[in-house]
Amino acid sequence: MKKIEAIIRPFKLDEVKEALLEEGIRGMTITEVRGYGRQKGHKETYRGSEYQIEFVPKIKIEVVVNDDASETVIQAILKTAKTGQVGDGKIFVSDIEDIIRIRTDESGPEAL
Repeated sequence: MKKIEAIIRPFKLDEVKEALLEEGIRGMTITEVRGYGRQKGHKETYRGSEYQIEFVPKIKIEVVVNDDASETVIQAILKTAKTGQVGDGKIFVSDIEDIIRIRTDESGPEAL
């Protein structure tokens, strides 16, 4: 099993969610996060004063899938979250050793 974490632009969330639903992904966790990468924030002007915004708002999507579905999920996220601009985000892929559904005690792929 794989855990796929994607950091994306907030306005791309609905598109990514729909793409994942079309691929049969039934569950995901969404977190509002703030951070910066190469873009190192941005400047905004408010009432004539310029402010440096260091931590840019992003959305973190977490999905756990079987190994055979991981590439499909990655491609769906890439296709829908990409704008071609700096700050589009990143995708992290990790191996998951085990999953246990608390309600039924199911473990492994059955718990997905």
